[in-house]
Amino acid sequence: MRTLYRSLATAGLALALAVPALAQAQQDRVIRFGHLNNADHPVSFGVKRFAELLSAKSGGKMKVQEFPASQLGNEMQQQSALQGGVQQMSAPATTSLAGIVKEFGLVDFPFSVNSFAQADALLDGPLGQALIAKLPEKGLVALGYWDLGFRNVTNSKRPITKPEDLEGLKIRVIPNPVFLETFKAFKANPVPMPFAELYGALEAKAVDGQENPYAVILSNKFYEVQKFVSATNHVYAANIVLVSKKFWDSLTPAEQKMMNDAANEARGYQRQVSRAAAQKAVGDLQAKGAQFNELTPAEQARMRSVAKPVIDKFATQYDPAILKLYNDELARIRKE
Repeated sequence: MRTLYRSLATAGLALALAVPALAQAQQDRVIRFGHLNNADHPVSFGVKRFAELLSAKSGGKMKVQEFPASQLGNEMQQQSALQGGVQQMSAPATTSLAGIVKEFGLVDFPFSVNSFAQADALLDGPLGQALIAKLPEKGLVALGYWDLGFRNVTNSKRPITKPEDLEGLKIRVIPNPVFLETFKAFKANPVPMPFAELYGALEAKAVDGQENPYAVILSNKFYEVQKFVSATNHVYAANIVLVSKKFWDSLTPAEQKMMNDAANEARGYQRQVSRAAAQKAVGDLQAKGAQFNELTPAEQARMRSVAKPVIDKFATQYDPAILKLYNDELARIRKE
């Protein structure tokens, strides 16, 4: 009888130890996912699809709460919140990471890719993964790249059909050294300015123009204060899906796999929606009265040659191994 009691006690102890482990695997998770874009933007559609997929994979245990339109702060504030474990996820432009991993600046190099296929191959391949591998030591984990789109110039003075057309124009750029030097190379007057101040500056003619993807140009109604939209396609811009490392480390391996799988499945959808929105935005901008023009391949090549010294200058500041990988990957994807 004593042996039976001992066996039952042992079994009870084993069960008691197993219950917390089971509860840990099955507990509810609430993920605060913040970003800067409006709720009708392709980044928001990506968040919504990710949330649906993660909820389905976890049986409703992992819930995503979306906070669009900078509700949780600007990019730097959200980055700090992720590093501190206060916020679980965000989807900023890769540009915002150059302050903590400067090699992310490679993604901003002008005229590095000239198609969506090339952009995807560069970011989803060894270079994109090498950049992602540098983030955990900074308190961040990345689940891949989303589409923001090619950046294009708008202005109130004239169509941009060749490099010389940029000369003398006051162009608002994001506060980023590569962007500043690129537009200086075109003899424009680049003006770094927070995005929130941009519409007012364009309206007051404090600046002549700006550069952004088509969907951003349309959703912010820049066509009201900008007559010309030119397909310069000078930089491909991507968003990156970030997770707080503190939060990531609290997840079980099964939960981490669900997060990865959901992000991988959401990526293709987000890119498709984003690129369709960009294509539609061009027609919508023209319908609103904007004059749209494309550049000939020859003039695009001339723009690339003007920007090359800027690339050469900044390239010396990066980890030589990462720079070599970047150049090798560009050579590979341009052949495909």
